[in-house]
Amino acid sequence: MVKNVILDFGNVLVDWNPHYLYDDVFGSKRKADWFLNNICTAEWNAKMDAGASFRREVVLLQRKYPQWASEIELYDTGWWRMMRGTIPGMYSLVSELKETGHAIYGLSNWNDKKFRTYVQSSYPVFGLLDGMVISGEEKVNKPDERIYNILLERFNLKAEESLFVDDNPDNLVTAERLGFKTILFVSADALRRELVSYL
Repeated sequence: MVKNVILDFGNVLVDWNPHYLYDDVFGSKRKADWFLNNICTAEWNAKMDAGASFRREVVLLQRKYPQWASEIELYDTGWWRMMRGTIPGMYSLVSELKETGHAIYGLSNWNDKKFRTYVQSSYPVFGLLDGMVISGEEKVNKPDERIYNILLERFNLKAEESLFVDDNPDNLVTAERLGFKTILFVSADALRRELVSYL
């Protein structure tokens, strides 16, 4: 029986995408794609998710690619422009889960400074959670199993009583190996339908 629902944040609870910033900056999705695949890459962002200083990583990347210095700077100073609100339907769904007695937790790869400063206080959905584990504070990212175990130990949870929802299949693989039930997030409506099998 599922007692706990564990939710990822980015693109599960809140809409985050670097393209929201860089499509505007470059005036072209194709150019933004190139920049995000070659300069401000997902691998580079993962360093900040694991707790590296945004300021330090930006400066180091600017030294490596001085011709892109101003665009790299925006990854820090314009970071808020990558956000587009709560994922439709998720606030009401999380509220309903709470009302039916389920404990709700967050497990997310996010830079702790950006999350605590800009995100957490801006979106009421985070106020519904019973607890959360943020990669930047733990210095380890999903899908490393250590961060899942931190969640279980910190909140005294059992994996077999917990359902983990994430939009990244790689993160679900680790969760399943540890005994979690899992759902790949596509939309709030799809999640609502799939939850019937577990709750």
